[in-house]
This record gives sequence, C-alpha cells and structure tokens, in this order.
Amino acid sequence: MKRVIQLSVNGESVEVAVEPNRTLLQLLREDLGLTGAKHGCGLGDCGACTVIMDGKPVNSCLVLAVQAAGREILTIEGLAENGKLHPIQEAFVEKGAIQCGFCSPGMILSAKALLDENPRPTDLEIRMAISGNLCRCTGYQKIVEAVQAAAEMMSGTGVS
Repeated sequence: MKRVIQLSVNGESVEVAVEPNRTLLQLLREDLGLTGAKHGCGLGDCGACTVIMDGKPVNSCLVLAVQAAGREILTIEGLAENGKLHPIQEAFVEKGAIQCGFCSPGMILSAKALLDENPRPTDLEIRMAISGNLCRCTGYQKIVEAVQAAAEMMSGTGVS
C-alpha cells in the first residue's frame, strides 16, 4: 500500500505517494526525473547514487523513500544556481576531475558535504570524504585537486 510523504528536494516541497519498498534513488530518478544520482551497484558500495540528506551524504539506493519523509534532499541538479555552476562543479571541470562523468555527481556532493563541514580540509580529509565514491577514470588525484581548488574559491567568496 502506497504512503504519501512530503520532503524537500533541492529547496522545493514535494509530496508523493510511494510504495514502502521504493528507494530514495528510485523516487528521485523515476518519479521526479532527477537523473543525476546514478544507479550503480545498488548495494551502497560505489557512491554513484550519493545525495545530501539533511546536510550529510547518503547512498540513496540504501535509503527507503519513506525514510526521507520530512527531510531535506540536495541532488546535483539543485547545486547550480540561476544557470551558474557551483564553485565545486567549476573546479571539477577546470581541474579535469570529470572524465566519463558517471561518478561525478556523487563525488561533487560528497565534496560539498565535506566543505560545508570543514572549509579547509587536508588531502587526507578529502580522500576520506570521497572514499565511498568509486571512480574508474581519474585515479582520484585530479578529484582531490578539484576539491582543494573549490575550497580556496569558496573561502574567498563565502559560497556554500
């Protein structure tokens, strides 16, 4: 039996009826058309489905949609404002941290959660923050450099 839930997605209130076994990933992709979170492993191992829920990165494939009731969800689609990329997105492009792009939304959101909590992370802290996000293209160094560059850009602009 479906249950009606209300949540905030990218700053907008959403009300939707969901099956009790439907995941947040399915809700975002199939019901709301927000396809930035990718379906990778479905086991929470790859991080391709990472979104930010109440300020923390989560694997949306492991969160039931009903568990997201009353929560604030940020997807990659909600990061840019007025057609302007967020500084983290800009840094990923500038530093060549985006190659095939499959892991990029999850990596960027994990980086955002880190920088929101710690605006000046060390290399080790960056690597720990993205450790739940697998990438087969970049070797991670360019991603770490992009997060460092974003931290520098954001500390000068006050962007969060």
